[in-house]
Amino acid sequence: MPADDTAEPPAAIPLPTGPSIRRPAEPRIHAIPDKSTEPDALARMVWGPTGLGTSALRVRSADRWPPHTFCEHDGHEPPQPRLTPASTALTCDLDPLAYREREWGDGSYPPLYCPETVRVDEDLGEEVNRRLVAWAERIGLHEGRMKEFSDTGYGRLAMLTHPDADDPDMLLIAAQTNAAWWAADDYYADETDLGATPTELPPRLALVTSAMDPPPPAGDYTRQLEEAILADPVLVSLRSSISHISRHASSSQIGRVCNITSQMYVSWAAYAAWRYLETPPPVWRYLAARQHDSFYTSMTLIDIVGGYNLPADLFFMRRFHTALMQAGTASVLVNDLYSVEREAADELPDSNVILLIAAEEKCSIREATERAVALHNDLVKGFESSHRALLSLRSPELHRFLRGAQAWMAGCLEWHGSTSRYQS
Repeated sequence: MPADDTAEPPAAIPLPTGPSIRRPAEPRIHAIPDKSTEPDALARMVWGPTGLGTSALRVRSADRWPPHTFCEHDGHEPPQPRLTPASTALTCDLDPLAYREREWGDGSYPPLYCPETVRVDEDLGEEVNRRLVAWAERIGLHEGRMKEFSDTGYGRLAMLTHPDADDPDMLLIAAQTNAAWWAADDYYADETDLGATPTELPPRLALVTSAMDPPPPAGDYTRQLEEAILADPVLVSLRSSISHISRHASSSQIGRVCNITSQMYVSWAAYAAWRYLETPPPVWRYLAARQHDSFYTSMTLIDIVGGYNLPADLFFMRRFHTALMQAGTASVLVNDLYSVEREAADELPDSNVILLIAAEEKCSIREATERAVALHNDLVKGFESSHRALLSLRSPELHRFLRGAQAWMAGCLEWHGSTSRYQS
């Protein structure tokens, strides 16, 4: 790991106090080593395999961080004691997943080319969702709408899209962060009945960035900023998510999540202008923005949730970046396919690739949907080609992350077909 990846994560400002239903921390249980065990052998037992190319197969321990104060209500729960240290790790298959044509929606449209879903563990998904709902209640997110929030199943989304993790606490990172991003989308950008207003979106997003990545102190102005953040459950949810991420991630991984989230918000500002001016963009311009407002942002969590670290030089390598953007854009087109009716029904319709294709090409929604499916499939095949080319690089972390991107595409399609969020 690069030296700059071992720095202490940024300090998080505590959230408002209140009743916590978090379980008390379990005492850490260590195996008693045989007296004949050599110290270096014991180290290998505790920290896992060592040597070139083995870091992708080790589970990160939060104990490697210096003592640090995190948000009180960030949802973290220590893992339950295991009988053996080895039981905390999954066997990591680095071989690429196979692809197939998958039926979606009501089955009347052309199939989507996508990998097969890796894991469906409903009990695990329900446990992650239970923790997620408890966290949302503690911080006041979606107050008065908890049944709807619970039924959406962000815990199930995390279970489906991160099959190389089985610790509910690690999966909760993905569930929280995606739920917080979606909450910002609903309350700030898309849902006018929840208070979303195009003219208010850019200043709200500036506060989002400061909630996730606190600026340096500026005297009484910082107090005023804190009051604004603590008064808004969406901002609290994003801060809390970053706190939980910081328990398990390196400095570069934390910075990656914050910076790519801000990159996504540039596209949101463009959408707001198009809605306010009632000037839908041409499809090419929408796609230029959508590629940076895609599930690429969610995929930045793959190695964090998996308990390893893809070094920054590999994550931002152009060939890998292109591949992950292809996967993220393909997945977000699945979202456009499933959300078209919901978005068309809003009094200020949001940009959606199907609606834009239909208007630009003067064709039916069905024809526009078929074109969007073809675009999705081309992007997935582009990722497949990029993935194949990247196999020549000798990095287990890179190969595991690419397989994780495949699993994310597959789990994303599975989730969209079942979540209550997009049911008519």
